[in-house]
Amino acid sequence: MSTPADYYDLSRIRPEVLAALDKINEMGPAFAARAKGVDDDASFPTENYKDLADAGFLGLSIPTEFGGWGFSMGEYAMVGAEIAKYCGATALTFNMHNSSMAWSRFMYDMPNLTPEEKAEFAPLRARQFTRAMKERAIFSQPISEGGQNWTSKPNQTQARAVDGGWKINGFKKFASLAGYCDYYTIVCTEVFEGMEPRHEDTKLFVVHKDAPGLMVKGDWDPLGMRGTNSRDLILKDVFVTKDDLLMPRGIFGKTLPNWPHMMATLSPTYMGVAQGAYDFTVAYLQGKIPGQPPIDRRMYATKRVAVSKMYARLANMRALWTQAFSECKGFPSKGEVMRMYAAQYNVMEGVQEITAMAIRTCGGQSMLRSLPLERMYRDSRCGALMLPYTSEIMEDYIGVLALYEMDELDHAPGDEGGARNSLWRGDSGQLRMLR
Repeated sequence: MSTPADYYDLSRIRPEVLAALDKINEMGPAFAARAKGVDDDASFPTENYKDLADAGFLGLSIPTEFGGWGFSMGEYAMVGAEIAKYCGATALTFNMHNSSMAWSRFMYDMPNLTPEEKAEFAPLRARQFTRAMKERAIFSQPISEGGQNWTSKPNQTQARAVDGGWKINGFKKFASLAGYCDYYTIVCTEVFEGMEPRHEDTKLFVVHKDAPGLMVKGDWDPLGMRGTNSRDLILKDVFVTKDDLLMPRGIFGKTLPNWPHMMATLSPTYMGVAQGAYDFTVAYLQGKIPGQPPIDRRMYATKRVAVSKMYARLANMRALWTQAFSECKGFPSKGEVMRMYAAQYNVMEGVQEITAMAIRTCGGQSMLRSLPLERMYRDSRCGALMLPYTSEIMEDYIGVLALYEMDELDHAPGDEGGARNSLWRGDSGQLRMLR
């Protein structure tokens, strides 16, 4: 199995981050050994989460003043990719927890927040961070509601004010960690009598897994990423108070559009899956797969050429991806955003190419479910479909930003129905319907 020294310049990585990467590679073989059972049963990787919690990884994105590790977004991405070399489903669900932490961490530091907004925000995020650090609580971040890009119109899950708080009604589709996390970050729309739901009334609440009216339903039998256990989350008259807010009113719409890299945090998983498929191919051709005959296949020129193509594609992907995540920040430049979109696209498309080439190169044995490559191949197909930055959407966003000036974006053809609401719009500073 490859190590970070094979694809990173270690002189540019903080010692604390290198230690975290090394720790993941120590735990990785156990993750890999469990991955088949998790995939076969579409069961949640509970044991992997216990190992991650025991090693302190739940605090990866939490500021140091709250007892966390204070990793940057780029440093978190490196850790996520290392986990995914061994188990894609663990890495993908682990992103949900860390994204919840990252939102509160990085959005709080945005320069467009007023002192009053930060003062209101501070105790909310302190409560969230304390739960993760003291209770070892795991957070999920279900957003999708099925059938729509969730940025293109207000969330269908709605909150209505009642005495002492709100009641939430609605559902979340593909709710990763459903039934296994401790808290759900629920994105919903506050509704008012006589008014159509609006983006500017988006609210985020933290809901405990045992809250009355919260239910997990449905089957989970997908092609890949089966261990995410992303079943439906149903909310029926779930009561919340102002203390359950993840962030104050208006902060989400004010900050998220100016931190567009926040929605690219699914890509580390697929960067890691691509690396895992390459590593398997090399070991297979060397005859070093445990439990398999030690057959050396390196003498075949076709195999060597295939591996060289895989490496070239992988190195290309990682270089762009590493640069894009090194540029993560609020209020990025147009060039930084376009590189991030291109990195997202290249990783989500490239992982499919690499796993497909791995199967062709390794041959018929690699299709057996007793070997991990078949699972990696199925897992790799899922990334290009994940909103809001699907491969199709990235193709559109890159083309629009390349061909139109910023003041022309609202009139660029193809935006009918608000399909580009998650497109970064520079100084406009908010989702389009909020402006």
